Amino acid sequence: MSIVLEVHGMSCGHCVSAITAAVSPLAGVSAVDVDLAGATVTVAGTDDVAAVTAAIQDSGYDVGSAQSA
Repeated sequence: MSIVLEVHGMSCGHCVSAITAAVSPLAGVSAVDVDLAGATVTVAGTDDVAAVTAAIQDSGYDVGSAQSA
């Protein structure tokens, strides 16, 4: 199971590091893939959209749509 979130405001390696550090410790997360060009974050191992969204927003980024993959 995984989710794909549209995330706005990402532009550099720091953004990748910040989001990865915020999401990786969440329960069940096995991988985090940040695609700067596509403005998406794919999170494997969990379907808890609310927890992932909150972690990304707490890091200072805007989360748009989310979908299960």
